[in-house]
Amino acid sequence: MKALLLILLAQLCSSSLVPEREKDPEYWRGQAQETLRAALRLQRLNQNVAKNLILFLGDGMGVSTVTAARILKGQLQNRKGEESLLEMDKFPYVALAKTYNTNAQVPDSAGTATAYLCGVKANEGTVGVSAGVTRDRCNTTKGQEVTSILRWAKDGGKAVGIVTTTRVTHATPSAAYAHSANRDWYSDGEMPPDALEGGCKDIARQLVENIPDIEVILGGGRKYMFPKNASDVEYPHEDKHRGTRLDRRDLVQAWHDAKPPGKVAKYVWHRRDLLALNLSRVDFLLGLFEPGDMVYELDRNNETDPSLTEMVAVAIRMLQKNPRGFFLLVEGGRIDHGHHEGKAKQALHEAVELDRAIGLATRLTSPQDTLSVVTADHSHVFTFGGYTPRGNPIFGLAPMQSDVDRKPFTSILYGNGPGYKIVAGERENVSAVDFAHANYQAQSAVPLRQETHGGEDVAVFARGPMAHLLHGVHEQNYIPHAMAYAACIGSNRAHCNAAGRPAAAASVLLPFLALLVLLC
Repeated sequence: MKALLLILLAQLCSSSLVPEREKDPEYWRGQAQETLRAALRLQRLNQNVAKNLILFLGDGMGVSTVTAARILKGQLQNRKGEESLLEMDKFPYVALAKTYNTNAQVPDSAGTATAYLCGVKANEGTVGVSAGVTRDRCNTTKGQEVTSILRWAKDGGKAVGIVTTTRVTHATPSAAYAHSANRDWYSDGEMPPDALEGGCKDIARQLVENIPDIEVILGGGRKYMFPKNASDVEYPHEDKHRGTRLDRRDLVQAWHDAKPPGKVAKYVWHRRDLLALNLSRVDFLLGLFEPGDMVYELDRNNETDPSLTEMVAVAIRMLQKNPRGFFLLVEGGRIDHGHHEGKAKQALHEAVELDRAIGLATRLTSPQDTLSVVTADHSHVFTFGGYTPRGNPIFGLAPMQSDVDRKPFTSILYGNGPGYKIVAGERENVSAVDFAHANYQAQSAVPLRQETHGGEDVAVFARGPMAHLLHGVHEQNYIPHAMAYAACIGSNRAHCNAAGRPAAAASVLLPFLALLVLLC
């Protein structure tokens, strides 16, 4: 009866939930016509060569996360939320990517990173290698290495950069430069003896040695760069943050030493030092702001740690100095971590921050010469529902109780994870806890210490030269091939003359044709 009364009350109040302009059919007709006109303009394809490439990767940012982040963004602006637009929503081309690994229906972040960065699908847990490599088997690696679009861009004369909210040796960034049979071999301290004896290199070492001229590297992961038990500069008294390297090497110094004479290489670990840099006088930049992953945006110390948006601003300004353009990988990596912990509020605020960085990047670049792509590596078993009314707080309760156990439930739920709680033999009553807290773990159907990835397709948003190549449903490994084609790097370069780009050729010839007409 109580649930029925709640539903009736929601229906009585529903008219007040509707913004006044939305009651007028002309509002919707006008909106649709404006969208139609924008779509018709897309018939004039942007076939320019992409001077710059930016790949934004929301780790674990499935479609349900995108939708919930959109609502959160709107509600943070004191709006209802559903009608809001994320920056990625403004990109004109959208596709779906199939995320499975070669040996996994529901993938992990390493095999997927190899797909969208190296253009080759791979086994779960491996980075920068083909599916001929078995996880943990160092002796299967040789000859199976595959290169990434970051390498293709560097070989094409472009500046390159990596920005992440995880450690810079984590699955996503590592696929840009490393080749490893195990994504967790962050330093030699995490490697088994047989892998060390077999000649395999840890990922941090590969960051410094494989492509030593990466112009920008920003994120977390200090402890993997320093000798075992070396005190951390920021947390000198915390054992868990001490260095992990068994080889006793200082890889930050090795990174600095590998730079050509006359070039200026700067290492920073504090936000203040990052923002104080005179970028016109810096050729190479390494910023490691935490011993491990960076802190969640909601918990970030904004005096010591930069936001993702701040790091992206520095990276773009650094990379734009190269007249031949740049490739930049930007990862909102802790969306994934929030979901794994069942902390939807942390995950969604991470997604909103990634979107803020996307907005900044679009303001600093032009769609005439910059191809920007936003996607995810995989989804999560995250959902929201429960017939919530318009404008319902995204972290709020559904407007009904369960008709089975007669208890309320939050709109946000997980299919599995640490939020499964039984109190006195029954499902926990969420009205007795602070379900709006940043670290609240949303209820799940199945108890697990860590919530799992989801296996459905993820969205791909694209804007800029040749963005129309991303359309329909694609294998995930298609993404870097399309981006490389647009930028005339990698293996697809035969089209990169004037005849191969009709629109580009026309833009060059039109002024001359006009002059010829005037002379005649």
